[in-house]
Amino acid sequence: MSSIEQASLSAFLEAHPEVDGVEAFVFDLAGAPKGKWLARDKAMSVDAKGLPIPLSIFAQDAWGCDVAEAGLAFGTGDPDGVGYPVSGRFALVPWLEGAMAQAFLTLRDGSGAPADADPRGALEAILGRYAARGLTPVVAVELEFYLYRLEQGVPVPPDGAGAASWRRNETLSTSTLATHKRLIDEILHCAHAIGIPADGVISEAGPGQFELNILHRPDALAMADDAMLLRRIVRGLAQKHGFGATFMAKPYGEASGSGMHIHASVNDASGANVLADAMTGGPAPTLFHAVAGLVAAMPETMLAFAPNANSFRRFRPDAHAPVSAGWGHDDRSAAIRVIDGSKVGGGAKATRIEHRISGADANAYLALGAMLGAMLQGIEAGAMPPPPQDPLNPGAGEPLPIEWGAAIERFAASDKAAGIFGSRLVDIIVACKRQDRAAFLSHIDRFEYDTYLALL
Repeated sequence: MSSIEQASLSAFLEAHPEVDGVEAFVFDLAGAPKGKWLARDKAMSVDAKGLPIPLSIFAQDAWGCDVAEAGLAFGTGDPDGVGYPVSGRFALVPWLEGAMAQAFLTLRDGSGAPADADPRGALEAILGRYAARGLTPVVAVELEFYLYRLEQGVPVPPDGAGAASWRRNETLSTSTLATHKRLIDEILHCAHAIGIPADGVISEAGPGQFELNILHRPDALAMADDAMLLRRIVRGLAQKHGFGATFMAKPYGEASGSGMHIHASVNDASGANVLADAMTGGPAPTLFHAVAGLVAAMPETMLAFAPNANSFRRFRPDAHAPVSAGWGHDDRSAAIRVIDGSKVGGGAKATRIEHRISGADANAYLALGAMLGAMLQGIEAGAMPPPPQDPLNPGAGEPLPIEWGAAIERFAASDKAAGIFGSRLVDIIVACKRQDRAAFLSHIDRFEYDTYLALL
């Protein structure tokens, strides 16, 4: 994937006369790209006219089926929104045959405002509330994933080492990175070509598991775009290199899960971090107000961080996936880790909050929106959090709903979630996830038969 910094799609196409087609897309509720393939001539007009896309793509279940209860498809005429290209996110796509380019879109309704059902638009609105207070969140993301091969339809580690793979902890293994150097190099090259500030890759604990770090940005909307586009790049290039890549939260029951840790600070109009004390560089009262908002909202907004059936397999005691709404000073067992810049180096700019709940499978717009929205609720209320957790007793905070159905219903009834996202988007998300869950409850797998068929 290569790119030239162009503000418009038409300018990018003029700079790339070899391009004969464009894949234009948005990301749906599940984080899947949805859109259209356009001939070059048609794509040249998208800057000015936009591209009609049905709003109902934001009201589909995990299999792409319409969700009637969301109220966007049936009985509405299934109206279109209009997608407009996001500046600077144009690129050639190396995993597609021919000279194909991509154009990432943002979807607007008939009035030109962000569509009510669009998670990207919801994050844009949340950031508008920060801007109205003269504040700008600064965010960074750590995104984990697995490479795999398929054997008889089942994912297995990419090195083909069989049972030996499960006994190895590959955290920070440089030999594992060397094995996949060509793929990693291409991922980073493609990321940089479309403006994603990916600054490195590490090998994680699981067999074939890696973590990509995206450097902090004073633009949370661009950071969410980065995370979503990076997932697309990783999957596309892995396939080109003969692998699968998955951001499932827990692809293997016996190996570590994949998370999406989010780091955040907040700058004022002068660029000073309001979460840090100007004199010491350590945490300021505003940081603790933000933590209070996070702790209070977390049980009700869990669905934004763990949206799928598989998401909840990550949450186990002593598994670096917290099961309670607690916080701690530089405590990686806590859901919220407070990092003191005066102690870790970097001073006030490095004082920040790390949110450690979200799975890699989460929609980045909803995960960042839930985090930043809750922080703002705490800041506006001037609330103070409960005492930090004891690292020897990390489950002492309010228990999180670590079962999918419970998380859906907590989200559905939450005034905090409605205050962050708006009640309309909450209703759409809940309708989609209820339909997903109903489908899973109707499916009986082989393990269930093996356990109960002859026993009962």
